[in-house]
Amino acid sequence: MTAAANGRLFETRNVSMHYGAYRALHDVSFHVADGEFVSIVGPNGAGKTTLVNVVTGLLKPTTGEVRFMDRDIAGVGPVELARRGMSRAFQLVNIFPALTVRETLAVAVASRLRRVANPFRSLWRDRELQADVERVAAAVGLAARLETQASTLSQGEKKLLDIASAFALNPSVILLDEPTSGVSTADKHSIMEVMVAAAKAAGVRAIVQVEHDMDLVARYSHRIVALQEGKVLADLPPDTFFSDPAMIAAVVGTRPPAMKRAP
Repeated sequence: MTAAANGRLFETRNVSMHYGAYRALHDVSFHVADGEFVSIVGPNGAGKTTLVNVVTGLLKPTTGEVRFMDRDIAGVGPVELARRGMSRAFQLVNIFPALTVRETLAVAVASRLRRVANPFRSLWRDRELQADVERVAAAVGLAARLETQASTLSQGEKKLLDIASAFALNPSVILLDEPTSGVSTADKHSIMEVMVAAAKAAGVRAIVQVEHDMDLVARYSHRIVALQEGKVLADLPPDTFFSDPAMIAAVVGTRPPAMKRAP
């Protein structure tokens, strides 16, 4: 059965990751289907980042399978995986502070267009690349900041630029590692709204986020995958997840947030 047939864009099958005697992941199986927004949650040390590193090809699991679009991607690396249609935005902003917004996005677009030898040489005379840079910047509200040096952006704008760089690769699936960490409470929802709208406009078919902020998890998720001690504790829709106080206490140690879903 293919990914198109079963609706699954990617999945892990009984994935374990060992570092010597330490088991970071143990028989983790979960999937992401077309059209889903899936949040991965759990306490520190639960294995969330290890799982995302395995899913995005940075790590090859000790045992188990990782499949994207019904192809084995275990250990292929993030560059090859991006070419296949999955990209990642990191918890810590990975922009180049000396570059402008235009130049930062040009690097990502040039990579997708396989013009990586000298993207800056191509920048001004390559109409296709230029149009793509401007399209992506407009989608995340950075069109007016194209000539601005990245180091002078606000923290929220830096986050959007990092996410925009991932969008510039035209992914089918995007993975977000705490997309609003370090951003003020007042700005986090606006950033998420822009990001979700931009993803839809860009044709992104599924979003996976690692997130500690339960307000964001409750508002945007279709499913919540909870990890504890490297194992899947639950894989549930938000209403079911947040209606179980014992689950909340086991996973995040907080009371459930108000269930206000994104439109």
